[in-house]
Amino acid sequence: MAVSGFDIDAPRWDQSTFTGRLKHFFNITDWRTALLPDARLDEAKALVESCRAGSVPPGTTEEQLHYAKKLYDSAFHPDTGERMNLTGRMSFQVPGGMAITGCMLQFYRTVPAVVFWQWVNQSFNALVNYTNRNAASSITSRQIGVAYFTATSTALATAVGLNLYTKKAPPLVARWVPFVAVASSNCVNIPMMRQQELLNGVAVTDDSGARLGQSKKAAVKGITQVVIFRVTMAAPGMIILPIIMQRLEKYPFMQLHGCVQTGTRAERLHLASLWRQCSVRLLQ
Repeated sequence: MAVSGFDIDAPRWDQSTFTGRLKHFFNITDWRTALLPDARLDEAKALVESCRAGSVPPGTTEEQLHYAKKLYDSAFHPDTGERMNLTGRMSFQVPGGMAITGCMLQFYRTVPAVVFWQWVNQSFNALVNYTNRNAASSITSRQIGVAYFTATSTALATAVGLNLYTKKAPPLVARWVPFVAVASSNCVNIPMMRQQELLNGVAVTDDSGARLGQSKKAAVKGITQVVIFRVTMAAPGMIILPIIMQRLEKYPFMQLHGCVQTGTRAERLHLASLWRQCSVRLLQ
C-alpha cells in the first residue's frame, strides 16, 4: 500500500519504553546490513531524502520506507549524512567484535599474543569511536593520534602486567585479563577520542529541534554512558564464556582443543629449529 505524508524520521517503535528502544537498537545494528553493497545503501539514502522532501515515489510502501531508513541509519553518519566506513559501522560490531573477542580469549597465554590482539582490538575500537564521533565537535589528527596511542598503551600495559602477575593464579583469573584490559582502555579511548565535546560541550536542542546552546554537563553524561555501555556490552562474553570454557575443558571431547594447541606450539618450535639450522649453514 502506498503512503503519503509519512514521517520517516519518527521512531518506528515507542522510544519511551525499554522494549521500543531495544527493538530500535537491534534494528540499526543488524549485522546483515553490513553485507549490502554501497549501491543499495545509496538507493536507501535517496529514498529517505526523497521522503523528507515530501516526494515519495509512487507505489512505495510503508515497509519499504522503514527498511530504507534502517539502512540509512546503519550506514550513514547522522550529522554529516556521509557513508561511514564498513569497519566503523555499528552494524559491523557483532561480527567484528565477536571475532576479535574470541581471539583475545583464546590467545592470552603468551605476551606476544596478548600484545598483538590487544593492539588489534584497540585499533578496531579507535576506528569505531572516530567513525561514530560527534561531527559537530571537530578533532585534529594529532588528538586522534594521542587518543589512539594512550588507549593502546593502557590496554597493553594492563594486559601484559596482569598476564605476568597472574602466572601463579588460577587459570580462570588469567582468562579474565583481556576483559580488564578492554574495560580500562575504554575508560581512556572514548573520552580521549571525544575530548572536544568535554572541552566545548555538545549542542542542546528542544523538542522542536531549536538549538538552546552548548552543555559540557550533557557531554560528560553522554560519554560516561557510552563508556559504561561499552564495558557492559563486553562483560557477558568476556566474563561468562571463560567460566564455561574452564568447565568444558575437563571433559574428554575438549581434549582435542589442548592437542591442537600443543601441536601448534610444537610446529612453531620445529620451524624455529629448521630456521636456526639454515642460518648456521648460511654462516659457514
